[in-house]
Amino acid sequence: MKNSLLGELSAEFLGTMILLLFGAGVVAQVITNPQGSLGNHNSIAWAWGFGVTLGVYVAARLSGAHLNPAVTIALAAFKGFSWRKVLPYSLAQTAGAFVAALIVRFVYADLINSVDPGHTFKTQIIFSTLPGNGSGPVSVTTAFFDQIVGTAILVFVIFAITTAANNAPLANLGPVVVGLLVVAIGMAWGANAGYAINPARDFGPRLASLVTGYGTAMFDQYGGLYFWLPIVAPIIGGLIGGALFKYAIEGFLPAPGEDITVSEPIGRIPPSAQNP
Repeated sequence: MKNSLLGELSAEFLGTMILLLFGAGVVAQVITNPQGSLGNHNSIAWAWGFGVTLGVYVAARLSGAHLNPAVTIALAAFKGFSWRKVLPYSLAQTAGAFVAALIVRFVYADLINSVDPGHTFKTQIIFSTLPGNGSGPVSVTTAFFDQIVGTAILVFVIFAITTAANNAPLANLGPVVVGLLVVAIGMAWGANAGYAINPARDFGPRLASLVTGYGTAMFDQYGGLYFWLPIVAPIIGGLIGGALFKYAIEGFLPAPGEDITVSEPIGRIPPSAQNP
């Protein structure tokens, strides 16, 4: 028999690797071409979204394509995912992000060296996040709450998209909608802390940059230890977003077996809200 857990972990590893190859790759392209001829924040947001979509298509059939420890933990807390798989999934996701970052670091080495030979925070943001993206006057406290909010939005909407009773998108469209969700978060919540919203996406590449010449990779530009923030805050945010959907939306949806095929047209007043 095939080892199902091994297949799931392989899918999480490769799906997250695809996500980071596009995500870290586009940031490297933009940062190492400061004239702006090869991209800007919009291209970064879109490429991260495309990376999520493609990573989900890679992994969804085998593992459900969590690609994010915050999502995995929220699924275990509120959707019945096995707690014994949380750590293996998280390690596979982080390993996939680590390998992808090593590939980006190698392929972009010449351009990185040309614009930042000292391997400073200027190009560190290719791999991991910083308050204010390494330059803005953003406090660690603001960055912490920013990551809670961004990840709460991510998990809340993922739960809405993947819950069948909530009129979810048809199966093959789900990854596209999740990708668009990440694009929207990047465009609306990218200034304060680089919208990591994913502990594996941040820590794996941060570790890869540390072992390839970025001696301050675990710190922020103020000199404070920072690596923990994009781990802890997204997990808190994911639990908040999952709880909000579980108790404010899912509890009011039709029970299994009830008719869920008919939905109210947008703009129509439900009968329960009409005057007698």
